Amino acid sequence: MDPIHTAPRSRSIYLLPNLITTGGLFAGFYAIIAAANGDFVNAAIAVFVAAVMDGLDGRVARMTGTSSEFGVQYDSLADLVSFGMAPALVMYHWSLSSLPLDGAIYGRLGWAVAFLYAACAALRLARFNTQVGSVDKRWFVGLASPAAAGLMMSFVWAFADGKLGWSGEQLRYVALTVTIVAALLMVSRIRFWSFKGSSEGPRGGRVPFVALVLVPVIIAILALDLPRALLAVGVLYALSGPLMALFNRRKAEAG
Repeated sequence: MDPIHTAPRSRSIYLLPNLITTGGLFAGFYAIIAAANGDFVNAAIAVFVAAVMDGLDGRVARMTGTSSEFGVQYDSLADLVSFGMAPALVMYHWSLSSLPLDGAIYGRLGWAVAFLYAACAALRLARFNTQVGSVDKRWFVGLASPAAAGLMMSFVWAFADGKLGWSGEQLRYVALTVTIVAALLMVSRIRFWSFKGSSEGPRGGRVPFVALVLVPVIIAILALDLPRALLAVGVLYALSGPLMALFNRRKAEAG
């Protein structure tokens, strides 16, 4: 009898997750171009689009059984552009580039801090890649680069649309602080909730019921004033890690 040959899976399906990754890479690249042209609102929105793409590509790959080492590495390189270079340059063009108004040394400080953010994003991604499979999936060690980019770009978006009356030039020192804090949180050892639940045990993959209750509440808040709501969410999430670490430390000392 002739052996039964199964039809090979169409190679086109392997393109799908990588096409989504390419879409995210394009969004990050567009953000850089838009910021260079002074279109800061669309630049910030483009980074959020890249974050949506980043959340989709891995899920699509797992759902279709098309995960690959190539896809993992490609996704990481795309993330460096979208969540490392793009936020740093958008923030620089919008606000940090105005620091020379206070002196030449401050001008160098502006681009140095933008570079610090990009470098910390690269370090965060490299550390994440080396720790995959060896850490508790319920937590991120250090602020994830998409979350850091979200904090940066929500700050830009919230003020760049002109509704609050402050410009990037006026907020240059606040922008400097936000950039430094976001950069250092990425390379810190502080844990942040990943919203993924645990992959082990009979309850693996589950999240607390309160998290599901919060989803419609967050959606309703976002619908009211998207840029300012995103900024509030970004700030609260960035604070959650240090506050939880402080609480656990106090609890351990008391115990």
